[in-house]
Amino acid sequence: MKKLLIFFAIIFAIIAILSLILTVRQKVPTGEKVALIRVTGIIIDSTDVIEELKQYAKDTSVKAIVIRVDSPGGAVAPSQEIYEEIVKIKEKKKVVVSMGSVAASGGYYISSPADVIVANAGTLTGSIGVIMEIPNVAGLMEKIGVETQVIKSGRYKDIASVFKSLTPTEKEILQTVLDDVHDQFIRAVSEGRGMKFEDIKNLADGRIFTGRMAKEVGLVDELGNLEDAIMLAGKLTGIKGEPRVVYKKEKFSILDMLKGEIQGKLISNAFSGIQLKYLLTL
Repeated sequence: MKKLLIFFAIIFAIIAILSLILTVRQKVPTGEKVALIRVTGIIIDSTDVIEELKQYAKDTSVKAIVIRVDSPGGAVAPSQEIYEEIVKIKEKKKVVVSMGSVAASGGYYISSPADVIVANAGTLTGSIGVIMEIPNVAGLMEKIGVETQVIKSGRYKDIASVFKSLTPTEKEILQTVLDDVHDQFIRAVSEGRGMKFEDIKNLADGRIFTGRMAKEVGLVDELGNLEDAIMLAGKLTGIKGEPRVVYKKEKFSILDMLKGEIQGKLISNAFSGIQLKYLLTL
């Protein structure tokens, strides 16, 4: 038993030492590097992505940043926050976006300010539009004999309640909100891509494009995979040969597992009628 404990102790020590060596190699500036940041799934929070962007912006050995986007979109504010951070970093370093299987709506929003956008020919992208969906269970509640009583201090405080239908005035109010966010989206893409507002507006009806189609209309610069994007980032910054790629290692934790519950909480909040959420989604 004692020998077994010693054996496991040695194994643990070796793993700890190797992990430390890898961490040090990751942090110590040794040659010119390209940093890789992954944005996957629904964009709900911008904190982790912005933290990575700032970290690599300060690292003098990182000459360019490649952002791998594989997202159908997400909430408006986090998408805007990531967009703005990329705009700031572009003043210091080159930013290249590599699109995965899908980089649409909010996924395209955060891609648009990059110096170069690289997409696969079959990538689904675009979807420049805003959608708000409010379930209406008023009919169901009436059938089962449940009545909802509302006490409010503002005329439109329950505008997003799932227990009633929208009035024409309420629909007009919400449409005004969506139109404003849509306009912000179009202007952001116009500025990020360096294209005319009207040209983007003509493409911003919510339609999706393949990567090849997007290249033809100017929403994408090059066709290629992640490796092509990394090599391009190296060339843009004068790195000879294949650049060294650094990235944040995924750490497994119970907290990460719980993140999967966030989407369920969003749906729950929508049904509570307390919060009004509008999403940039495909």
